[in-house]
Amino acid sequence: MEKKRGHVLAVPYPTQGHITPFRQFCKRLDSKGLNTTLALTTFVFNSIKPDPSGPISITTISDGYDHHGFDSSGSIHDYLQNFKTSGTKTIADIIRKHQKSDNPITCIVYDAFIPWALDVAREFGLVAAPFFTQSCAVNYVYYLSYINNGTLKLPLEDLPFLELQDLPSFFSVSGSYPAYFEMVLQQFPNFGNADFVLVNTFQELELYEKELLSKVCPVLTIGPSVPSMYLDQRIKSDTDYDMNLFDSKDDAFCIDWLDTRPQGSVVYVAFGSMAKLSSVQFAELAFALSNFSFMWVVRSSEEAKLPLGFFETVDKDNSLVLQWSPQLEVLSNKAIGCFLTHCGWNSTMEALTFGVPMVAMPQWTDQPTNAKYIQDVWKAGVRVKIDEESGIVKREDIEFSIKEVMEGEKSKEMKKNATKWRDLAVKSLSEGGSTDINIDAFVSKAQSK
Repeated sequence: MEKKRGHVLAVPYPTQGHITPFRQFCKRLDSKGLNTTLALTTFVFNSIKPDPSGPISITTISDGYDHHGFDSSGSIHDYLQNFKTSGTKTIADIIRKHQKSDNPITCIVYDAFIPWALDVAREFGLVAAPFFTQSCAVNYVYYLSYINNGTLKLPLEDLPFLELQDLPSFFSVSGSYPAYFEMVLQQFPNFGNADFVLVNTFQELELYEKELLSKVCPVLTIGPSVPSMYLDQRIKSDTDYDMNLFDSKDDAFCIDWLDTRPQGSVVYVAFGSMAKLSSVQFAELAFALSNFSFMWVVRSSEEAKLPLGFFETVDKDNSLVLQWSPQLEVLSNKAIGCFLTHCGWNSTMEALTFGVPMVAMPQWTDQPTNAKYIQDVWKAGVRVKIDEESGIVKREDIEFSIKEVMEGEKSKEMKKNATKWRDLAVKSLSEGGSTDINIDAFVSKAQSK
């Protein structure tokens, strides 16, 4: 076997939605002949306890909160400051350690949320590339805001179809989550100085938006970051995400249950690892779902928000409520008719690449923009409407939206479009596809210091 050339150190922001695409990208690089090392914070490493026997090496860095993680930081501002201080030192230590070996690090792929990693890479003369875990469209909107001192004037010249409700929530809900808003804007001061800017999307999905972003930085679309065996099947060992911060003890049970359901009959409902709905919204959602066969993922931290006695009213033969699910296996199951989603980017990409139409119910950050694209650009679903008086989505609209996707006049068109995006995703990852070519270009650069 030919000895691998080049060594990439990959540094994700330490949350599930960022670790997953980084891990998948490492698998692609490994299949192309690059050595790869994934750097997890000590707290995340101890939480996941990853299997060390795989082809991708795992190492640890410090974010300054090794024992209790982000929850012990006090604020996002404090966390980011300490992550920069401790992370800079521990990443540099890893690079120095490998300098003395026959496998020196030649490249750093770092989360765009930690732009200071570029300075570390340059200190050691390494190739460097930020990895953006959100769409080209969202990244371009944030970039426009960055160059306008955190503001936006509508309509946007390049994206005039985006209204206020379609923008990331930092703009539509003024003053919300200021520390997170600052974090997304701080992705951009130095990103044009990197060798490449990697984005977890595929070119065919966002051709225009990719061109917009390419005018200001050297973009490579390297997604979708979904296990190969679900799409192009070129990496036989890549069958799942295999690195999960959440308990998935219900995996086998829920798939067995889905296998008993008729094709396209089940509404899959999941709001990711961070979104939090109000108790009132939970009640509206619960009443709407009671009219369908559903599988609803309700995290243990959210269960108390369910209506009193809800579990007793659920028809166990027809519906299922669980704390976590193996989402890839669920979305690829023939029983799923639609996905009621918060429109996190990973979930959106998964639904599109599995050809599953969506009911879009965005919550915050990039999700309203993703929802806009799901309904009006990719035409692979519908977006629920928020009741202006109460600020929530009423049960009637949730029920109407599900019926639109499952059995309405446009349901066939939505399913056809969702299937089209799946086919294009497979093509992009296959030999000679747009993503495959981009990853080859990155590999060629990453092999040299």
